[in-house]
Amino acid sequence: MAVEEEGLRVFQSVKIKIGEAKNIPPYPGPNRMRDCYCTVNLDQEEVFRTKIVEKSLCPFYGEDFYCEIPRSFRHLSFYIFDRDVFRRDSSIGKVAVKKEDLQKYHGKDTWFQLQPVSADSEVQGKVHLELRLSEVITDSGVINHKLATRVLECQGLPIVNGQCDPYAAVSLLGPSRSEAKKTKVKRKTNNPQFEDVFYFEVTRPLSYTKRQFDVEEEDVDKLALRVDLWNASNLKFGDEFLGGVRVPLRVLGQAGVHDAWYFLQPRENGGKSVKVEELGSLRLNIVYTEDHVFPSEHYTPLRDLLLHSANVELHPVSASTAHILGEVCREKQEAAIPLVRLFLHYGKIVPFISAIAHAEVNRTQDPNTIFRGNSLTSKCIDETMKLAGMHYLQVTLKPIIDEICTEHKPCEIDPVKLKESENLDTNRENLRQYVDRIFNVITTSGVRCPTVMCDIFFSLRESAATRFQVDQDVRYTAVSSFIFLRFFAPAILSPNLFHLRPHHPDPATSRTLTLISKTIQTLGSLAKSKSANFKESYMAAFYDYFNEQKYADAVKNFLDLISTSGKWDQKSIETPIMLKEGSVKLTIKRVDGKGSKGTKGRFMIKRAQGRNRFGMKNFKKRWFRLTNHEFTYHKTKGEGALCSIPIENILAVERLEEESFKMKNMFQVIQPERALYIQANNCVEARDWIDILTKVSQCNRKRLSTYHPSAYLNGHWLCCKLSADAAPGCTPCTGGLPANIQLDVDGDRETERIYSLFSTYMTKLIKMQEACGSKSVYDGPEQEEYSSFVIDDPQETYKTLKQIVSAVQTLEQQHTKYKRDKFKKTKLGSQEHPIGDKSFQCYIRQQSESSTYSI
Repeated sequence: MAVEEEGLRVFQSVKIKIGEAKNIPPYPGPNRMRDCYCTVNLDQEEVFRTKIVEKSLCPFYGEDFYCEIPRSFRHLSFYIFDRDVFRRDSSIGKVAVKKEDLQKYHGKDTWFQLQPVSADSEVQGKVHLELRLSEVITDSGVINHKLATRVLECQGLPIVNGQCDPYAAVSLLGPSRSEAKKTKVKRKTNNPQFEDVFYFEVTRPLSYTKRQFDVEEEDVDKLALRVDLWNASNLKFGDEFLGGVRVPLRVLGQAGVHDAWYFLQPRENGGKSVKVEELGSLRLNIVYTEDHVFPSEHYTPLRDLLLHSANVELHPVSASTAHILGEVCREKQEAAIPLVRLFLHYGKIVPFISAIAHAEVNRTQDPNTIFRGNSLTSKCIDETMKLAGMHYLQVTLKPIIDEICTEHKPCEIDPVKLKESENLDTNRENLRQYVDRIFNVITTSGVRCPTVMCDIFFSLRESAATRFQVDQDVRYTAVSSFIFLRFFAPAILSPNLFHLRPHHPDPATSRTLTLISKTIQTLGSLAKSKSANFKESYMAAFYDYFNEQKYADAVKNFLDLISTSGKWDQKSIETPIMLKEGSVKLTIKRVDGKGSKGTKGRFMIKRAQGRNRFGMKNFKKRWFRLTNHEFTYHKTKGEGALCSIPIENILAVERLEEESFKMKNMFQVIQPERALYIQANNCVEARDWIDILTKVSQCNRKRLSTYHPSAYLNGHWLCCKLSADAAPGCTPCTGGLPANIQLDVDGDRETERIYSLFSTYMTKLIKMQEACGSKSVYDGPEQEEYSSFVIDDPQETYKTLKQIVSAVQTLEQQHTKYKRDKFKKTKLGSQEHPIGDKSFQCYIRQQSESSTYSI
């Protein structure tokens, strides 16, 4: 969620890795161990909670958390709690990082000392105050001065134990003063509005005269207003402190009026004296990002450069803007995340990844090392699979992963780690069953693999097979290195990172998942000597269970299916891949109703003599074959095709209602001008044919959006009763499977992130320009300082670099102008920037310094 600021949208997000805690103080009892969990809080609002780690003083969490932050905040806090079965969970300690300090720890593993948790220090929210000093003439003619104080409203007060019933206590602080007044309690709100006005007499020195009066001349250092917010509690422990502010009266100035917002602050000396080292420490990795996104037209030059990267006909991909981003970033992952999201948003991810993958394959010398490094290609495909394949993972793996995590069957097969109560053979059988089941759900899930992933795998397969034509297995290993090694195996190993489980599994289950992941990874690798892949002898012995040809065949069939693209290219170097075959009954109906004579493929239609409608005699048993190129049927298995339907001619594959022919398990394959009505042998086979036919035809551009779920018989459609047999369909196509992924991607935000990366690595961009010049002038050995860059065409790369620098500098100027204008308009003490906003005070200081420097 973005916050609007004068035509500019501000996005905040945080990604946190909660590692482990150490040296938690022991429980004061005979057991001494604790059951601890960690929470993540925006100020006092809990936004995430880890699992509970039982019986440990050094709990390991290993959990990741990401969220978009929809509001302003002052602290990102982490609390360690000890679970108590009978009472409220007790807090052990906390880590509170100020918003302005988050960049200090950006992306670094950091140990933080746990600090004491005190009710007096747990504050959040802001208060709006109005102070007015006025003269009052008494009956005796003496002039007194009274301070009128109004607590107008508060915003964002913390909710304590599920409720917030706030009131304000107002007091004037000074020598011999103890006046305190309270507002009415406002029930069930953390954004209260108060109507109360409080008056305090302000005593002046004897030397005071009206004409000379100036608050600055008074002894104002001893006079201040204190406003404390409290939660009216029904508990016996009394009301809870919510925060307070101290306002020195010197702020009234000459006008005698002060109207401002304040951030609530902790109470001074409220915490108990506890030695910090006694509370332990917490390891965290925090990445806080704040994106300031301009209207879309500001990003047009940079966005066009980026999207042009997918157009490889005009230049080598190494000279493209996207590839250059990968070259200058310290980590390829930094570049891959916004690039993938941007290209997915604009529908250009497949041509872009195809281009960079093709270039990488051409640079690879050994087929055994294909896509094994952490290249831009690998990271982009990883990120695409995470985004596009999340639902696919959920449907495929979540049921069995949930079962493994809840059953807790012993699966340890290392004799050294075996518990006394466990049996090695029983554990092996438990593990073998789990591996078999997961292997089966994966290798039968090909029809659910998202189209965008299939198109990418198709491109990888083609590039690898073209580059290494002698190696017949490279077309499989190019795909398996991603789908097994980087997708399924990591998801099994760490299901919480792929949203398959809410938390990191317990140690025993984690060990089971590790053993399963290792085996699945090896099965998917199609390595020739698989037992040699394991360092551990017990894993090599266990793998003997799976040294059967049926496992390799299942993997190859699965890889064949998911690397089949609906965008079939006639120039493909591969022979057609057989995806499914079987014997079913069929008849054919011309959609335009003009009969069955004419072109090749229609001569086989036979109608019962003397009949003008379809019936049982029109159905003939035929042998069907489906490849990634065509759908054919034959009189018998092994004979020549009676009819061949190119995949691109399949417009829809849908069920056919039973009422059409009084026959079960019917489906229809709709083509231009005609439809095949097919009866499968059973409901499972019907579902299989519909799924796989839909899968291979999903990307066809002319796919129908509507269809007729019943047949056209006796002069009308049975479903909608329309008489025109060419009438458009009356029911939306199901599509069988989601053809495309829908992502909530903001293209401008991703472009802004890419701009930020280019701005951060500007010195590398300049060095890369120098490398292009060096390579153009000196066509010899590369200089060492430039050797890290991949530059195939120095002139094209230099031209692109010059355009990137120009676009980045233009955006830099726009950001600078925005900050300068904002600095001029912003008022400290406003609702947006209350007094006490240290992050804004840092911003003011930076702007003042930059303004002075620019002058």
